[in-house]
Amino acid sequence: MTQKTISRDTFRNWLADGEELAVFDIRDPAVVGYASPLFATNLPAEFVESEIGRFVPRTVVRTVLADGGDGAAALLAEKLGKAGWANVFALEGGIPAWTAGAEASLPTFDIPGVDFSLAVRDERNTPVISTEELKRLRDAGEDIVVIDTRTVTEFSRDHVPGAVSVPGAELLLRFKDVVPSEQTKVVVSCAGLPRAILGAQTLIDARVPNQVSYLHDGTKAWTGAGLELETGRTRIYGEASPAALNFAREHVQALSADDRFPEIDVATARKWANDPGRTTYLLDVRTPEEFEKNHLDGTLSSEGGQLLGVAYRTIAVRGARVVLIDDPLGVRARTVAHWLQRRGFEIAILLVDFSAKQLSAVA
Repeated sequence: MTQKTISRDTFRNWLADGEELAVFDIRDPAVVGYASPLFATNLPAEFVESEIGRFVPRTVVRTVLADGGDGAAALLAEKLGKAGWANVFALEGGIPAWTAGAEASLPTFDIPGVDFSLAVRDERNTPVISTEELKRLRDAGEDIVVIDTRTVTEFSRDHVPGAVSVPGAELLLRFKDVVPSEQTKVVVSCAGLPRAILGAQTLIDARVPNQVSYLHDGTKAWTGAGLELETGRTRIYGEASPAALNFAREHVQALSADDRFPEIDVATARKWANDPGRTTYLLDVRTPEEFEKNHLDGTLSSEGGQLLGVAYRTIAVRGARVVLIDDPLGVRARTVAHWLQRRGFEIAILLVDFSAKQLSAVA
């Protein structure tokens, strides 16, 4: 074991000590799949040197690289050490050693999205509908709308026929335009469970007047029942109407009634980002298109719906502060904060008027 390699036991201790820690699974994404066994950030080995700074804003943060047991992590740790990243270490034996003889209590770097959403479902008794029941209601001519809460890209690949694409953080903001009648039954779908459950429970917690449920196992169950999915950008949410904005303003108050998140200004965000003793993520939770049009310097585009289900893909440093940036209405930031806080993240909210001609930079 080199000075840049840590043992399985040391890593276990680091995962539990409460101090800031970044963990990367540096294997190929095709091998990692949906999530690393650690639910750590997947940053392929060939991109570690060039992109680590995007995920770990401070070079002093303890950082662990886990490879496929091929020694790539140790080589990268040595290179990064020479480049000024003094606290980057390789996990001895990589992922194979970490999972060898794995017991049920093997810790992870984050809470798996499925586990969290199932806990929410069980706690709140989130209503559910099966593929067979959804098809029966549709065939009977029921007034029902299916909302797909994945990204637009995922939706375009395949979705339940007739569904409309509204990514998770956008649900309240776009709801009134997508579901104009209070009598319409609303079914929330994704590829499986996590984003559908959280999406449905978001609407229920926000006290929308409609009957809301989630589609059990989403598109997976649809194809499993021998039914065909639809492809393409068939129905995508549009610009929120004044009526939709008023609806969102009213119902986000119900959603966040018991939430207590500090609201900070740009100056505070700048101060936190430059704090040498603490890591702060400045995450813009608006749509990628809005971010591209106008954003604060030094911030990352992090679509809110993705943060709800796969926060580990963006937030690599556990124990860091997370600032969620949104427009003045703040519906998306408050929706994301409502759930991330329950996953143990320290959250603050920054609301910015992006229509202003001049925006203060966040360095």
